Amino acid sequence: MTMNLQKWRTDTWRRKEKHLDDEEEELLNRRRLTTTRREALCLYRDILRATRFFMWPDSRGVLWRDVLRENARKEFEEARFETDPEVVTRLLIGGHDAVQSALDKLAEKQRQQIQKERDQP
Repeated sequence: MTMNLQKWRTDTWRRKEKHLDDEEEELLNRRRLTTTRREALCLYRDILRATRFFMWPDSRGVLWRDVLRENARKEFEEARFETDPEVVTRLLIGGHDAVQSALDKLAEKQRQQIQKERDQP
């Protein structure tokens, strides 16, 4: 009888431990998703803020700001249901790099324009 009771306790303990492991794993997954969502929203807001500086029209007469925002929205929608954490991380890093690169190029062109205007008599 004591062997059965001991076996039952051991089995019960293992089930509880497994249940806790499942709950902990789910909690970690939720935290990752929440963090990823937060980072994605942050990136999207950064893109919207950065596009304010692109106020000239393209060859079709559409403001670059609107073109960039439309493309950003399309890319976010395409990646909306991506579940692979590595792919999501790669997309977020690539997005942050693209925004930073675009802003750096814009700043450099503005510096060149200012320098060009100063050099003219």
